[in-house]
Amino acid sequence: MEQLYTAHIEKDSESGYYIGTIPNDPGAYTQAKTLDELSVRLKEVLELCFETMTEEEKK
Repeated sequence: MEQLYTAHIEKDSESGYYIGTIPNDPGAYTQAKTLDELSVRLKEVLELCFETMTEEEKK
């Protein structure tokens, strides 16, 4: 079953990097130079977070 998540994205004015966080998971955050790269990294971060979650936390 596919789940949808909302990501909050900001652009750091000093570095020019995009910063992405997923509010439902405090450990899910990353940064990248482009939005495409940020999207890939956010998906990777979510996968890593799921690996450490219990079955109850995944629900």
